[in-house]
Amino acid sequence: MRERCIIIPAIKKNAVIPDQLVKRLAGQTLIERAITTARSLADAQDVVVVTDSQEITLICERAGVRHRLNSSLRFRTLNIVAEMRDILCELAAEYEHCLILRASCPLITAQDVEDAWRRYLEAGCDSLVTVKSVQQRVWSVQGSNLAQLLDEELGEREVVVESRALIILRSEPLLQALACGHSARMNNVIPYFLNDRAIEIQSYQDWWICEHLLRRRHIVFVVAGWPAIGMGHIYRALMLAHEIMDHKISFVCTRESELAVESIARRDYHSTRQGEEELADTVLRLKPDLVVNDILNTDAEYMSALKKAGVRCINFEDEGEGAGLADLVINAVYDASLSTPDRLCGPDWFCLRDEFLMAERNVFRPEVRTVLISFGGTDQRNCTRRVLDIVEPVCRERGIAIRIVAGPGYVHRYEMEEHVRELENPNITFTWATNVMSRMMEGADLCLCSAGRTTYELAHMRVPAIVLATHERECRHSFARPASGFVFLGLMDKVEDRSILRAFLAMLAGDIRRRFHERMSGLDFTGNKAKVLALMTAMLASAGAESGQGGTPERTR
Repeated sequence: MRERCIIIPAIKKNAVIPDQLVKRLAGQTLIERAITTARSLADAQDVVVVTDSQEITLICERAGVRHRLNSSLRFRTLNIVAEMRDILCELAAEYEHCLILRASCPLITAQDVEDAWRRYLEAGCDSLVTVKSVQQRVWSVQGSNLAQLLDEELGEREVVVESRALIILRSEPLLQALACGHSARMNNVIPYFLNDRAIEIQSYQDWWICEHLLRRRHIVFVVAGWPAIGMGHIYRALMLAHEIMDHKISFVCTRESELAVESIARRDYHSTRQGEEELADTVLRLKPDLVVNDILNTDAEYMSALKKAGVRCINFEDEGEGAGLADLVINAVYDASLSTPDRLCGPDWFCLRDEFLMAERNVFRPEVRTVLISFGGTDQRNCTRRVLDIVEPVCRERGIAIRIVAGPGYVHRYEMEEHVRELENPNITFTWATNVMSRMMEGADLCLCSAGRTTYELAHMRVPAIVLATHERECRHSFARPASGFVFLGLMDKVEDRSILRAFLAMLAGDIRRRFHERMSGLDFTGNKAKVLALMTAMLASAGAESGQGGTPERTR
């Protein structure tokens, strides 16, 4: 006897949508998809299609698989084992095991079948049935009325229902059960949970859902975040991921990016941290269709590995050797004059977080009432403390409120809290790891900050600012200049305290701030995120067109 055969029921009379078995779903008919899955698991001679349709027999002949044609065949119950009694008896004499694979459940993958087969063999059971689990409040119906809840004391319960995607049967007990009649049941049956991939096409709505899931692609965001480079890369990746609903999203954090791991974990995205292996190996193991690199400079070896695997890549703020191998590089913090068709630069590509779209943008006030101090998500050198000590005496004398905002990577948090208490200035507030930065900017007349993404958010909120770069790379961020409403003082380590104080006093006067406020009023970033997402979608579409394939349903953990 041969080990196993795969039986595919394909009864057109039982279709709920006209000709559903031969309609194209995400580029392939249901019957062709099932045959392809079966052929990846077994030889052609071990695949048998049971059908009532001559059209489907022709498809089987062209695919080289066996078929059984019975034009009068029709399933009248949900007991498919009983309905297929004759063919099962025939094949059970040839094979030790029979696998019934339903074409109407297109989300099941060959990997699912093999995994179910392994569990079936390990369990030594007579049968395996695919199921899905749902949490439900269960009622009983008496006449036309709902009766009391079943399991009323529990309120709700887990209900396990058959998905009808796959049944595995051991031939010897199968023959014994069939010999007892249609009502006989197999003993020792184990479940295999498909859950999200258990959808059976029983309506046009099911068809639509499966179509979209099969066209779903896998986007992997590769991010870096640690004190020396800050949190901006993490924030941007999370912001873009939040907008993507049609595709699977995963994150890969570089080996040293503990801050990134913590931030992503709080959002419940699937994430992987690079181990001892090369970064490209970690990324490619996830089988991405598109990789979004937000890790600063990439090297040629890493990018070459991704390109060799045929993966499309979009890189943010990449000036490394690998940048030339990316399909697209987006550098919003650099001058627009550097743009090329595959390298987009300038503020037109800065993506604004949604919280700012509904924020109240500031009107100009001749006198400064509130000063904001913010040096990013980490502020490794504690620029916040230095700037606070420079401007606090002036603010205290003039009754100006100071808002200090530090990110989740700010390691000087407790020292700062103690320092604020010691200053005994009731007009100082300190906020750590806020999720509403736009609220912190509302009502601010002036800001002292670093040269990262905060400058764009300040421009949107119309808050003129004094900018100090926290490292050499930030010095090249050309947006934070007078033309956009900023006083740029240069690298923090090279700027003297008196220069910071002098710039601060000058900005307290109304004329300069008024001009800067007017310049900011002419800027608009609100449509940029949609443009970037459109580029990502177009790149996925072109990759799919080149491969000639729709997406494949992703396995869930």
